[in-house]
Amino acid sequence: MSTEEAASQGCDLLRRLARHDERSVQTVLAPAPTFTGGMKRAASDLDRRTRLLVHLAALLVVGASTESLRWAVELASTTGADDDALVAVLVAAASAAGSAEVVAAAPRLALAMGYEPVDRPH
Repeated sequence: MSTEEAASQGCDLLRRLARHDERSVQTVLAPAPTFTGGMKRAASDLDRRTRLLVHLAALLVVGASTESLRWAVELASTTGADDDALVAVLVAAASAAGSAEVVAAAPRLALAMGYEPVDRPH
C-alpha cells in the first residue's frame, strides 16, 4: 500500500468518525481496532508497546480511574515497559494535559503501579 493510499484511507476514516458513523466509532473504540475493506489499522504503524503506552497516556489525560490505569499498566508491563517508562508516559503527557491534570493523575498512576502515593504537605 502506497503512502498516498494510506493517507486517503486515513482521511476516509476521519470523515466517517466526524459523521459519527456508528460502525467506524465501534471499530476504533475496540480494544485492538481492526479494519476491513483494505483499511489497515490506524495504529499499525506503532508497535504494541507504543500503542499501550499511548493508551496509558490517554487514560491519564482524561482522568481515568485507578482501576483503568491499573489495567493499562498491566498491559504495558507485558510488553516490557518498566516503571521508568510508565512514569515517562505521565511526564510526556504533561505538556498536553497541563499541570493540574498531571498532579491529579500522579497518585492514581502510583496506585496503579502498586505504590502508595506520598502525601502532599499541607
